[in-house]
Amino acid sequence: MTLEALLETTPPYAKDLKLNLSSMLRQTELTEQQTWGTALASAIAARNGPLLETLSAEAGPHLSPEATEAAKTAAALMGMNNIYYRFLHLTSNQKYASIPARLRMNGMRTHGIDHNDFELWCTAVSAINGCGACMEAHQKALIDRGVTEETILAAIRIAAVIHGLAAVLDGEAVAKQAS
Repeated sequence: MTLEALLETTPPYAKDLKLNLSSMLRQTELTEQQTWGTALASAIAARNGPLLETLSAEAGPHLSPEATEAAKTAAALMGMNNIYYRFLHLTSNQKYASIPARLRMNGMRTHGIDHNDFELWCTAVSAINGCGACMEAHQKALIDRGVTEETILAAIRIAAVIHGLAAVLDGEAVAKQAS
């Protein structure tokens, strides 16, 4: 299914999300790779099958095989890290922070693409997953490397809209099954 066809299935109450996604995928603050890598990583994190399938197909022509794999790696690693580091951040027991994580994260170093793009995708996925510690760490790394706040927020906008669309599509699917 094309993105346009998928968006046509969105109910009227989600018209803003439909319009926002179209404009978010054309933001001038992001490169083509940043835009489509953010969309792909965010779709994986948002966990809606039809949306992921559609955005994956749409992203394909815009991403190299290495960038596609890196976006998936960012989503996978943040899926793990966001739970772990959110726990550390939210618990009051400070001892946890002194215990080694012992989680493999080789993909953070071996993704094979521009480091800023990978960090941007990690930030977007961390926003979807609600991990303040990871959002802070990744956006700080981006700022320290000269990425602007406007660029970071452009990626977060994509993540927000994709997450919202996934929720709507999931809700509509449940409502359809119930009727």
